[in-house]
Amino acid sequence: MINLSGFVSRAMLFGAAIMMSLGMLATAKAADKPLVLKLGHIQSENDFWHKGALKFKEELEKRSNGNITLNIYPNSTLGGDRDLVEGMQMGTVDFGLIAGVLGNFEDTISLLELPYLFDSQEEFNKIIHGPIGQEIADNVRKKSGVRILNWWDRGPRQTTSNKPINKLEDLKGLKIRLPEIPAMVISWRAMGANPTPMAWSEVYTGLEQNVIEAQENPIPFIYGGRIHEVQKYLANTDHKYEYVTIAMSDSRWDSLTPEQRQIIIDAAAAATAYENQLVLDKTNELLETMKKEGLQVTNPDKKELAKAARSVHEEYAKGVDLALYKRIQKELGR
Repeated sequence: MINLSGFVSRAMLFGAAIMMSLGMLATAKAADKPLVLKLGHIQSENDFWHKGALKFKEELEKRSNGNITLNIYPNSTLGGDRDLVEGMQMGTVDFGLIAGVLGNFEDTISLLELPYLFDSQEEFNKIIHGPIGQEIADNVRKKSGVRILNWWDRGPRQTTSNKPINKLEDLKGLKIRLPEIPAMVISWRAMGANPTPMAWSEVYTGLEQNVIEAQENPIPFIYGGRIHEVQKYLANTDHKYEYVTIAMSDSRWDSLTPEQRQIIIDAAAAATAYENQLVLDKTNELLETMKKEGLQVTNPDKKELAKAARSVHEEYAKGVDLALYKRIQKELGR
């Protein structure tokens, strides 16, 4: 009588080995397939944001040996700021270059949107790159599901208009476009203006058709949007020292390996250094270019503007996190 038990056992082991080999082969093939990620932003290809995004793409692909690649969607192709945040929450967008709109999803970051909260780039950097900045980033991640990888400089925000602005009185009743950021709206009202929240994609046409009279943004943003084609004046108001976050969907982050995460962190750091230096090197050059094309520059009294804006800061902070606001003030020596 033939004993089949040994034969069956060997056959089962052989079959298991084949299945394991096939599984390993499938895993290897999956690992060889590039991870394709998406990044969206609202600016044009001429803007420093886009150049920074291209650097991020280059670093991702280089550091991963081509195993991670990035498709970039500028010009609000994937939607406006709010759409990009919601896309990251849903996992349909992997990365976004997002600024103040995050305050609509987590309150504490909105304190950074208060005009004249900071008097200089140095003051801004002290807060944003210190423990308070990290605390705010952690709050954003926990509340919104959006992970801030790093903060990109944009330079101070300036004001463009159809009439010269030399003093606080010149802002009275000025119909100025602002992002959908309550901290900015109440501060500009306190300065006497008539704020009109509007999507960035509508601003050029809004100015061209006199739906609005003014807007405010960092100089690279103004240049990238060709705002000087439809505005005669720029006032050096320096009312907000500006950032944009390179942010990531936390659900996408959770799906990655530790190695992939580290590559993303390192690539984001390299892109941040590149973009920040670009802003530092080129902002004045862009302003001079716009002046040559007809833009006239004024230098209003920032102290009276700041006094008016700051009159509503503490009241706003009461509805957000008064203790955090006071910590910021203390850190700045006020």
